[in-house]
Amino acid sequence: MTTVEDQAQLTPRQIITAMSGLIVAMLLAQLDNMIVAPALPTIVGDLGGLNHLSWVVTGYILASAVATPLWGKLGDLFGHKGTFMASVVMFLVGSALCGLAQDMTQLVLFRAFQGLGAGGLIVGIMSVVGMLVPPRERGKYIGIMMAVMPVSMIGGPLVGGFITDHLSWRWNFYVNLPLGALALFVIWSTLHLSHETRPRDKVVIDWWGAGVLSTWIVALVLAITWGGTEYAWGSWQIVTLFAVAGVGLVAFLLIERRAEEPVIGLHLFSSSNFSLATAIGFVAGFAMFGTITFLPQFQQFVQGQSATNSGLLLMPMMFSLMAVSLVGGQVISRTGRYKAFPIVGTVLLGGGLFLFSTMDVGTSTFRTALFMIVLGAGLGCLMQTTNLVAQNSVDIRDLGAGTGTFTFVRTLGGSIGVAVLGALYTHEISSSLGSTGLPAGASDRVSELTPAKLDEIARTAPDFVVAFKNAVASGTGTVFLVAAVVTIAGFALSWFIREVPLRGSMPGQANNAVNATDEVGV
Repeated sequence: MTTVEDQAQLTPRQIITAMSGLIVAMLLAQLDNMIVAPALPTIVGDLGGLNHLSWVVTGYILASAVATPLWGKLGDLFGHKGTFMASVVMFLVGSALCGLAQDMTQLVLFRAFQGLGAGGLIVGIMSVVGMLVPPRERGKYIGIMMAVMPVSMIGGPLVGGFITDHLSWRWNFYVNLPLGALALFVIWSTLHLSHETRPRDKVVIDWWGAGVLSTWIVALVLAITWGGTEYAWGSWQIVTLFAVAGVGLVAFLLIERRAEEPVIGLHLFSSSNFSLATAIGFVAGFAMFGTITFLPQFQQFVQGQSATNSGLLLMPMMFSLMAVSLVGGQVISRTGRYKAFPIVGTVLLGGGLFLFSTMDVGTSTFRTALFMIVLGAGLGCLMQTTNLVAQNSVDIRDLGAGTGTFTFVRTLGGSIGVAVLGALYTHEISSSLGSTGLPAGASDRVSELTPAKLDEIARTAPDFVVAFKNAVASGTGTVFLVAAVVTIAGFALSWFIREVPLRGSMPGQANNAVNATDEVGV
């Protein structure tokens, strides 16, 4: 039987073969994120409700965030391969249901179910990579995975835009099914973890912790989303939601301190590097998901691009992200130095977002592309480095939980980001249209608008179209400016990361002396 040491001595070719299924799954996970973005204006216009725009994304991200640490813990308990495949199956079922949705309520619910499966995809991928490759070499292979992500990010908007323009937005979800089936087959046939966790005779899962975690996060996101739009900030509904979120957070921390197998092991945060990496990951998630969600709104409604072209115009950001991620992974693997990456990354990310906030109805697509290159470079510096720092800060027995916690916080950042930015976007559009002196009821058309309908309205109500384009430009400008301000926190935190030497071997080898406890005192 292959031992841990044997697994550690796998050749690069053997590792790539074992990772092939993960690469397909990474393509699946990221393709879904990107393929839906260009279709959002059409989906919202078809099913109705601008106010629900953010929930198509937030429902998915929120469910993914809640499920992520649970999938990580299940992987530690039952084995990462089996739980990973289960998450793929759940994701595919959710995809099929999304394609069948008949109204916005159904779509949001089915997206949430899809998100429950998606929560296990990224954490499963990163956990398995952690089982296959020692930390010192991990940057190189994570760089390969991150390079696959931009490929899907490039192809996703193009495919999503083409499908939306020429078929139906529903096929943006159906397209996941054959790709997911391929991922399952490749993972089942090629991925073999010799030192995989064996199922325990007595399995303890922190269901109370998972339930309370879900409760306080949902309450928080609902309060942020509804405050100032559905209800006044001082209304009893919003105050109650914030109270539930606060009490729920305290209860969750108490439960996790006493749980035998906590969903989120609070001991992980005894490592300052782990805490810093997860906090910076939160900032990156906030900015990344906000950009992906609202940039197509500007491109299609203001710049007049088709869904296909809006996907094509995201390519500069994806190529920049891919190039920086690949080069960064190689540099880290060769030098073992990584502290500069999150510092530079947050500067570039914040700068790119600020540049986006300056866009107006006269901004050219070329200028937008230049802004995307800056933003993509920032994300390329941050995405793999923060994950690497987090994984290097935990012991191998906590790898799944540590990776799950890190991914959870980053996804939570995206969920809160889309909720906050979505509320700002909707409010800004309503305020802008309300101050234009348009006829009563004109703003009600907004919830039913698609790019195609906007072109039709331009023939009969040109004043409304001009006002609407200015409103969208104002809304997206506010969104990107707020996201840029948030990155300042990530920049400040990056300076406190300690450049702890990366482990150069897998667990079980003699020279593997570094663990999470050691790192606290470094």
